[in-house]
Amino acid sequence: MARIPQTIELLAPAKNAEVGIAAINHGADAVYIGAPKFGARQAVGNSLDDIATLVAYAHRFYARVYVALNTILSDDELDEARALIYKLYDIGVDALIIQDMGLLELDLPPIPLHASTQCDNRSVDKVKFLEQCGFEQVVLARELSLQQIREIGEKTAVALECFVHGALCVSYSGQCYLSQALRERSANRGACAQMCRLPYTLLDGDEEVLSRNQHLLSLKDFDASAHLLELMQAGVSSFKIEGRLKAANYVKNITAYYRQKIDQLIAGTDYRRASSGVTRFFFEPNPQKTFYRGATDYFLRTRTTNITSFETPKSLGEPVGTVREVWRNAFSVNSDKEFANGDGLCCVNTHGDFVGFRVNKVENGRLFPLEMPDIKPNSQLYRNADAAFDKLLAGKTSERKIPVTVSISDTTDGLVFVMMDGDGNKAQLSVVVAKELPNNPERAVETFKTQLSKLGNTDFETTEVLLNLEQPWFIPVSQLAEWRRQLVVEFEEVRAKNYPKRELVLSQTTHPYVQSTVDYRVNAFNAKAISFYSRHGAEVVQPAFEEIAVPDAELMRTKHCIKYSFGWCPKQHPEKTPKEPLMLQYGETKLNLSFDCVHCEMVIKQKK
Repeated sequence: MARIPQTIELLAPAKNAEVGIAAINHGADAVYIGAPKFGARQAVGNSLDDIATLVAYAHRFYARVYVALNTILSDDELDEARALIYKLYDIGVDALIIQDMGLLELDLPPIPLHASTQCDNRSVDKVKFLEQCGFEQVVLARELSLQQIREIGEKTAVALECFVHGALCVSYSGQCYLSQALRERSANRGACAQMCRLPYTLLDGDEEVLSRNQHLLSLKDFDASAHLLELMQAGVSSFKIEGRLKAANYVKNITAYYRQKIDQLIAGTDYRRASSGVTRFFFEPNPQKTFYRGATDYFLRTRTTNITSFETPKSLGEPVGTVREVWRNAFSVNSDKEFANGDGLCCVNTHGDFVGFRVNKVENGRLFPLEMPDIKPNSQLYRNADAAFDKLLAGKTSERKIPVTVSISDTTDGLVFVMMDGDGNKAQLSVVVAKELPNNPERAVETFKTQLSKLGNTDFETTEVLLNLEQPWFIPVSQLAEWRRQLVVEFEEVRAKNYPKRELVLSQTTHPYVQSTVDYRVNAFNAKAISFYSRHGAEVVQPAFEEIAVPDAELMRTKHCIKYSFGWCPKQHPEKTPKEPLMLQYGETKLNLSFDCVHCEMVIKQKK
């Protein structure tokens, strides 16, 4: 039976500190952000000062900050990486997300480590190996089914993290060498050229065109929101939103969407959220309104043909109707949606290409684009920039507060005020005061309750004020306000002191790796990584592909199968299978496709 986690973490991306703070405000229990160097999104490194700012803010809500340091490192980068890790530990970062096993050979501070999805975590044996190495959390491969995740949950004890929303890498993560081979830009070094989003022509074994200029390796975006409870029951405790390149509006919208979903699922159950506070929203989240390629639950349930986005790798947005009539400089729409000046729309033009355009004016049911596209009636129309929604997200969209109770009791020479939260924190303030009888006892009671509920711009909200008094006393409003301020300051200090910091001291392990011989696909780019695998009984027979380009190497292995997508699967339609080998072509680039039908996987190699 699968273990069932009690604490559920919503993990959101942070392009920078500002976006990370927005994620916390919209309900994230944790955020992940790029280190100044060595992150798998080279374009979004962050300074130590910015990370420290985010850490300080997140910890107010007992939310955590994980730093992505998940590239493979060369020998001459290891010392710099080690020094950086100590600095990250010193500013209070809660965990590092890493790929390079060479880091485990270094003298590191006691900071928890998470195994990046770049480690290719798709089997029970691999996850169990990483658990025995001392990893606190393992990020599962996106390709896994619910049954596979359930099996991993049953046979391991390490915390399991899985992606639930955002862009999908078509290759198994950490196993894509296409960008390095064709552009000398390594995905494992944070510089992916996104070759999978390009348009390709598909050729058969006679080099006859089967499909021309389609984005045949481009997938829709992941959306597992309908499967959250099943994932919890399978053993997943951390739900990850992809998007460290995404802007604040996307992070606000998607984080709020999943916060609401998770809160609804765990209400009245033994599950609890992994951080403090209650989040209220002043808008209705909608994933289709901020970067949306269409949605797929990928392989969680079963294989389907509806996982790809062959027409375009760009954001389609929400479907908003069909084109009704077209004029020289305007068109009308069959839709129940409202449109606004500045909306971004897209559709297929008369040549079969996706085109995007901006609405300049909406008047009398007609839309006037800045530049009129070549479109025709009945075309499906999408809105990938919603001006009204973006304006809404630019204002106040959320409020996060930590519920507290306040009590007042008599002492021999005055009063004692006590503030408590649901995390077990308690602060008290004792004051000496002459007690005077009030002229109006009922008003005195109301004054106590009103003043001690006014927590204003603090992180707290009072859910209950308890008066444990012999009788109401007269206390000036200004004096109560000052004591309330002092009590909040004391309580903030108590919460900060009691922050549940986790530390992890690694010890060198020698348990066997899942294979006795490993090649370039373990991405051993430095001597320390090779030493790590050797100590665990695995001989590294090839260095990382970034060091030596292996002839005839698998550049990509993917669960996405072009033959299945086109209805040519030999298991289902053997009569329709085209002549092989199939080939993808982009410009002068040619890629050979082969098919591992036993495992339902497609393999891509460079054509010589």
